[in-house]
Amino acid sequence: MKRDDKTELSAVRLRWQRFWHYARPIATWLLSIGLVAVIVIVAVQFVLSHYIAAVDPDDATPYEVVIPQNASAGKIADLLYHACGEGEKGLIVSSSSFKIYVDFVGKANSLKAGTYRLSKNMTIPEIVDVLTEGNPMRQTTRLVVTEGRTVEEIAAILRDSKEITTDPETFLALCRDSATFSKYPFIAELSNAGERRYVLEGYLFPDTYDIYVDSTPEEILDKMLTRYYEIYSGEWVDRAQELNLTRDQVMTLASIIEREAGDPEDFTKVSAVFHNRLQNGMKLESCATLNYITGQDRYAFSADEMAIVSPYNTYLNDGLPIGPICNPGAAAIRAALYPDEEFLSEGYLYFCNANPKETRKLVFSKTYEEHKANVEKYKEFWN
Repeated sequence: MKRDDKTELSAVRLRWQRFWHYARPIATWLLSIGLVAVIVIVAVQFVLSHYIAAVDPDDATPYEVVIPQNASAGKIADLLYHACGEGEKGLIVSSSSFKIYVDFVGKANSLKAGTYRLSKNMTIPEIVDVLTEGNPMRQTTRLVVTEGRTVEEIAAILRDSKEITTDPETFLALCRDSATFSKYPFIAELSNAGERRYVLEGYLFPDTYDIYVDSTPEEILDKMLTRYYEIYSGEWVDRAQELNLTRDQVMTLASIIEREAGDPEDFTKVSAVFHNRLQNGMKLESCATLNYITGQDRYAFSADEMAIVSPYNTYLNDGLPIGPICNPGAAAIRAALYPDEEFLSEGYLYFCNANPKETRKLVFSKTYEEHKANVEKYKEFWN
């Protein structure tokens, strides 16, 4: 290589070294910025997808959330987190992420009291937007449904209420509609829903409910069906399987027990009588089922009335009626599942009312002869 060429190559190297001397800090800085940006983007995406995003983008089921006056951001976060019930995912992934977000965007003090319908497919920013817009508190009242009321009797309570504005006729129509409430497995599994007087009969759990005065019939029914679903679970499900009874058979038997026995102390004894009659292939011959058919409340019926053609008539048809005849309470349901062991083993098959004007106690007997004697003794008190 010639000397001139060597000199030129050295000059190029020197210029490159000088350039890199100045460019390297800039390149290092740009690379660092890019790396930090990537980390930030990944971190933001992680936070958004794990803490800010919707709990379930595919679940649009509305849940009612009541935010009380002067509730803190922390209290609101807890309400949202537990809004869907025990054991269920809430409306937000965590309470902390909600509190951090509202603090970060400066809306912690802008969340307003009110009644809201929110769902799991809403992100935290979407929920916060709704809560900052506000929704006036809805006026509430109490709906008291006692044990053994029929669907029509509950509708009458709504009709007679001076506060509740829901339409009783729409309420009754919905009680015939299995499709609207097919989300409840105990309604969806009914094979003869179309043949019943009311599909929801038996499943509107008797309780004291705090409802909004402007509640729709569907909202009221959802509340009662949800309460039933909470009550009939665990032990009762296992016990029904042990007895080889379906849920609907248990509820049907419980509804008859509820209407037949005026005194809860007689529930398990009445249950034992009906279990024994079913076991022996006898008709139940329950006056309560005739009362359901005729809309009357009596203890004695004519031969023509006992021959009324109806899937609810236990004088005419074998076994249990087509479905429940009222909405039984917990005591009657438990009695259907746990009949009196002594009455079972001793084979009691009959009962009649002693004196309904003075007591709702029943008189039990093992044989038809004993039962006829009891009927003769007490029938004067039945009219």
